[in-house]
Amino acid sequence: MRDRARLWPQAHPIALDAGLALAVLAVILGNMLIGPHAERYDASPLSVALTVLGSAALLLRRRSPLGVLAFTCAVTVVYLLTATGAGRAPVAATVVVALFSASTRTDRTTTFRIGLATCLLLPAIAMLFGARPWYSAENIALFAWSGMAAAAGEATRNRRAYVAAVEERAERAERTREEEAKRRVAEERMRIARELHDVVAHHIALVNVQAGVAAHVMDSRPDQAKQALAHVREASRSALSELRATVGLLRQTGDPAAPMEPAPGLGVLDQLVDGFRRAGLPVRVVEEDPGTLPASVDLTAYRVIQESLTNVHKHAGPGARAEVRIARGAEALEVTVVDSGGSPQGPDSAGGGHGLIGMRERAAALGGTCEAGPGAQGGFRVHARLPLAVQGRQSAGPTGDGRIPA
Repeated sequence: MRDRARLWPQAHPIALDAGLALAVLAVILGNMLIGPHAERYDASPLSVALTVLGSAALLLRRRSPLGVLAFTCAVTVVYLLTATGAGRAPVAATVVVALFSASTRTDRTTTFRIGLATCLLLPAIAMLFGARPWYSAENIALFAWSGMAAAAGEATRNRRAYVAAVEERAERAERTREEEAKRRVAEERMRIARELHDVVAHHIALVNVQAGVAAHVMDSRPDQAKQALAHVREASRSALSELRATVGLLRQTGDPAAPMEPAPGLGVLDQLVDGFRRAGLPVRVVEEDPGTLPASVDLTAYRVIQESLTNVHKHAGPGARAEVRIARGAEALEVTVVDSGGSPQGPDSAGGGHGLIGMRERAAALGGTCEAGPGAQGGFRVHARLPLAVQGRQSAGPTGDGRIPA
């Protein structure tokens, strides 16, 4: 109900102006005709007509505030010059309302100019042709009311501008929050997509190769087929475990507890390399002890190596070898994966995968770089430089406890 009452004047401006004009007319005529000092005022038909004209002009105070002010001033001047009673100020009430309206709809400079002109012009005419002596209370009141109308109009305009600015800032802040929320959702979706791609692509590639080996030697070499199937079972178990850990990161506080494994890192690099070796890809690791790494850097380095070896295994061709080099500098961890494959196709060329894009995004999220291309001596080379002091947004991976950063 209160909001409806507050919005009603905005929805019905003409009705509001008409009511204001009638109220001003009633106050002036009441003072001239039945007020306690009615005998002091000129109530001739000309005075009443001027009062009606000045009040009616207030209907246009929104459309032409300066024009209405000029008209009411002219009507008041005519009234001051023609009235015969001792009191000649009531019609000036229309000027006060018109000056207030003009001040609320113009700038500060214009308000100062029109306010000063009105405060000087009308009292001067009233002092010359109005009640005696010139410093009578009625003449001083006309000066004071004109000045207060201009000041009140300026204050009202400033408050309206302030409220509008506050509302605009609130709307802009709301839009910014919505855009930030959408950006965070998009980043999280990309991060989850990278995690799932790395986990699924790696393990499914191993499962595919070992299943093919098992099918090929099933009849001629049952023992080797059993060994390949054992590798398939182990790879699928690892894939399910990593998927469970990745999906577990999506749980919110208060969700039912579920077992979660920590995010993989260079500490389990040996297990990753052993899986590729069992799949038939010789891998040589040249590693300096990287020491304790930030969780996001550790995970990114692991994923870069995992994706690179997966691509070597899928695309480098038969007889390919891979070498992994890990070196920690004063400011960054450098990871290089080189293969000796003879295939002209680079990683992700078949099937239009997103592995290389994901590696670059991971490195860029940490403020680092990831470059991939043909090696100097053939094959393919992937080189990632990951700053130890993470500069980018921590959206590339979970925090140390396995939780998604806020």
